[in-house]
Amino acid sequence: MSHSIADIEIPHELVVCLDHVGIAVPDLDAAVEFYRSAFGWVNHHQETNEEQGVTEAMIGPKDLKETDGMIQLLAPLNEDSTIAKFIDKKGPGLQQMCLRTSDIDALSKHLKDQGVRLLYPEPKSGTGGARINFVHPKDAGGVLLELTEPQA
Repeated sequence: MSHSIADIEIPHELVVCLDHVGIAVPDLDAAVEFYRSAFGWVNHHQETNEEQGVTEAMIGPKDLKETDGMIQLLAPLNEDSTIAKFIDKKGPGLQQMCLRTSDIDALSKHLKDQGVRLLYPEPKSGTGGARINFVHPKDAGGVLLELTEPQA
């Protein structure tokens, strides 16, 4: 049985900040260049995640602070990746929103105990070695909500 995440109280110490907003793009280089030329933003981190089937760039202002949110640009590695399927179905655009947590295991348990569905039984490896999971969009008001615990 699913519940609306709006009905769930989450201990405030578990959610640190908005980490990033993920945007699905067909061409990573073109998207990075757009944000550079339009806003003067820089590419703070870029990597390929074979498990997730994406090449990604974390972009934001040059003088980014630790709790400032970024934009994550996600380009598919192949036509079978989740991002490729997203672009085929919905076109490029907003794909997910990510909350940073201090303890993904405690937050995951808290959510599961309240009937919230997570996409993975256990956290997986994400950007920069972070541990990630996702709240099912049907439990988060139609939004794919990523949870991330950065690597220590």
